[in-house]
Parts: sequence; structure tokens; C-alpha cells
Amino acid sequence: MARRSIEMYEYRQALMRMRQGDSEREIARSKLMGRNKAARFRELAHSQGWLDPARPVPTDAEIAAVLGQPRLPVSAQSSITAYRALVEQWIAQGVSGVVIHATLAREHGFTGHYSSVRRLIAQIGRDRAPEATVRLTFAPGEAAQVDFGAGPQLVDPATGEMRRTWAFVMTLCFSRHQYVEFIWDQSVRTWLGCHRRAFEWFGAVPARLIIDNAKCAITKACAHDPQVQRAYAECAEGYGFRIDACPPYDPQKKGIVEAGVKYVKGNFLPMRSFRDLADLNAQVRDWVLKSAGQRIHGTTRVKPLERFALERTVLLALPAVPPDLGTWHEVTVHRDCHVSFERALYSVPFALVGKRLWLRATDSVVTVYQDFAPVAIHARARRPGERRTVTDHLPVAAQRFFAHDRDWCLQQAGEVGEACAQLVGRLLSDRISERLRVAQGVLQFKTRYGAARLEAACARALAHDSPHYRTVKTILAGGHDLTPLAPAIASPYAGNARFARGTASLFADDSKLIH
Repeated sequence: MARRSIEMYEYRQALMRMRQGDSEREIARSKLMGRNKAARFRELAHSQGWLDPARPVPTDAEIAAVLGQPRLPVSAQSSITAYRALVEQWIAQGVSGVVIHATLAREHGFTGHYSSVRRLIAQIGRDRAPEATVRLTFAPGEAAQVDFGAGPQLVDPATGEMRRTWAFVMTLCFSRHQYVEFIWDQSVRTWLGCHRRAFEWFGAVPARLIIDNAKCAITKACAHDPQVQRAYAECAEGYGFRIDACPPYDPQKKGIVEAGVKYVKGNFLPMRSFRDLADLNAQVRDWVLKSAGQRIHGTTRVKPLERFALERTVLLALPAVPPDLGTWHEVTVHRDCHVSFERALYSVPFALVGKRLWLRATDSVVTVYQDFAPVAIHARARRPGERRTVTDHLPVAAQRFFAHDRDWCLQQAGEVGEACAQLVGRLLSDRISERLRVAQGVLQFKTRYGAARLEAACARALAHDSPHYRTVKTILAGGHDLTPLAPAIASPYAGNARFARGTASLFADDSKLIH
């Protein structure tokens, strides 16, 4: 059985019973102290003259001064006290008592038992100044605290597999009224969206938000000068609240929402089932209004919704036009004149290939910036692999190639003339080879030779049944298009006939040869 610490009032009561003639057995039966300790205390009281009924009973301070503090055995003091400074350093570093004892024995020749180390650690803890805390109070509308907590696992509709959800909780510090939303991830986009919906839930905005150092809000945690995520800073500017990030490793600074998250996990989630994320959020909204908001809060002793009715009047008003919340991402322009964001591609001017730019994405628009100036604006892609391309962003040669498509070629050929349109049409209707570049090359002769000569060359090429780029080029280079085209001569062969003369004449000639 562990030794019990005897309080000073128990020593005083034991002394009074000894002065009245009670034995050690009777004192032990009263549960004040054991017989052995009572015997030792009787010897001490006798030596001090406290058992004399004629003398006044000593005060608690006099008894404590004589008793003094409990002392370690001399052997234990002499063997472990010399290492106190070293043990204090190791305790500050979080080293366990077992490791401390093993290290002292291995590296410093300590031969004492582990209990000596354990008593020294306990003594160091008693000598250390206690940590005192102060409960923070908040005026109505002054602040809200935000945090994440683990939620239940649900089936992800995208993959069909079980996936962890997260609870986003925003608690108003004065009223303790909450906004709770379960989400799939803790990305910047989700973080901003939860803030928008929380402010719409309250119908107002608190003056200050006390947050943790989550990556979706703080890019560099620091006790004195934290760096706020760029998109979150825009959100704060748009809604008019100030960001108050807690110092690293100090969650007590937002203890209100920490308790709120525990309350959600301990009072809402148990003994409930959820079909999907939408059903989960519908149930938690109903729970906040009908249960959490109507309870007598353990700290304020008032229902949160009753205090919220007072607090809402002093919260900041929602902006007339909700700010356009977007996330910022640093991207690199690839050789194909596109940047990649969430597995979709967006074009930028070809002169920026290889440069690092900033991309701002909202729910509907993606804007690419260079030195705070927009260089490309696209509608946001709706599926991975989608490509958003503006032709003017491509190199000149590529622009010309993509602009001169099949329809363009047919249109330009029709403007040159009927023969050119017929020749280009035959080129583009080839079932074996893709001859778009050939048609583009034929139409380029218009710039050098003019439409009339190109039309004449195409007519001559068709007359010779040779609708090819090289034929048209040879005709134009040799000036053959400038000579009149000879009228076509009817072939002596009719249709698919194989002989120039009729069958009867052949037989007639053969009979003459026989005779």
C-alpha cells in the first residue's frame, strides 16, 4: 500500500488525543496515522514538552517547524544529488526517467536504484514554479475561434472507398454559438468556402478570428510575425475581419473552440448514422440549433442562442457584394505555352515559356499573373485533362497553322476560283493521307503569283489529272499557266475498249492472210 501524506491538522488532532491519554493503538484506530508513526510523533512531542497539559497547545506553524520537510535517505541523497543539474536538463528535453537512470549508470557510473532517480524527478517537479493561466474574456462580437477536428468515415462518392471527414468549427467567443461543417479535406479552397458559409450562417462577421497555424491559413508559423496565406489575407480584407494566429504549440489560446470540437465529437457523433456527407451536415445543423444552441453552457451558464441574440447586433455586417474568394498558386510555363493547375492546362503568351507566374483560381475563373499584372484569363476547367487554349497565346507559326484549318482552305480556294476550289477539295478529300498542309501550300501561291495565275495553274493541273502541289508549283514556276490551255481531244478509245478496231475488221484481216 502506498504511503499516505499526513496533513498538519491530523498531527494536531493526534497531539490533542495524546494529551488526553489516548494510546498509539487508539490513534491508529481513528485513521489519523499508523501506530509506528504515532509512536515516533509521541517521542517528538515529549521532547518538545507538548504533552504537558499545563502548557498551551503549539500552533500548526510550530509543529511544522519541528517536523520539517520529508528528507530522502542519506545514501540516496549522496548518490543522486550530484547529478541534479544534469537530470534537470534531461527532463527539460523530455527524456524519460528510465532513460535517465540507464544513462547515469552507463556514462556516469551511477550505482543507485531507479527509485532514487524517480524521487529526484518528483522533487524537481515540486520545486518547479507552478504554471498559472488566466481565463480570457471577450466582449460581444469581438472574436471567434476556428479549428478542425476529426470526423466520421464515410464512402467517398468519387472513389467508392471509405474516407476520413473533418469537422470545421467556428465558435463565437462571447455567445459560444457555433457553425459546424463536415468536409473532405483541409485545402485552402475548402477553408475559404467554410468561412463564407460560416459568416452566412451567423448573418454577420466577427471582428477577429483566432486560428491555429494550419497550412491553409498560415504559411509560416511564428509567435511574433506569422505569415498569412495570400488567399486568406484577401478573404480577411474582403469581409473586414482581422486574423489572430496562435503562437506555435500553444492551443490553449483557442481553448473555446477546442472545447467546442470536443463537444461536437462527444455529444453529436456517438450513436448516429449518416448516409453521406450531405446527410451528415444536415443533421449537425439541426443539432446545433435544437440541442447545442439550447443547452445551458457550462461556462457562461446561459444558452448560446440567447447570448447570440445579443451578440449579433454588434457583429460586423456582411458586405453588400460577397468577395470573390480565390486561391493562389505558383506555376511554371511549360514549352507548350500552358501552365498546369489541378491536372488541367491553361495557355499563356508564348514569350513567358519557362517563367514562374502566379495563378489565382476561383470557382469559375482562372487568372494568371506576372508581376501582379494579369496575362491570361480562362474559364475554369471542369475535369482533369481539359485544355483551355487561346490561339493568340501561341507562337506566330502555330497561330497561322491552327487558323488555316480545312474550312479556311475551302473558303480561300473558293475566292480564288472554281478550278482552285475543285483542286483543294480533291486534296482535302483524300482518304489515305492528311493533306491539309498541301492545301495550305497551294493557297500560299496566291501571295506570290496572284489569284488569276493560281486559278489558271489549278485548271491546267486538273486538265492533266494531276491535282498535286508539285504540279501546281511547276506550272507556275515555268510560266505554263500563261499559255492558253489546248482544248481536250477526244480519245480514240471509247469507254473501257481494249482495241482500236472492231472485232469484225480483225477477223477480216486474218482471212486475207490465210488465203
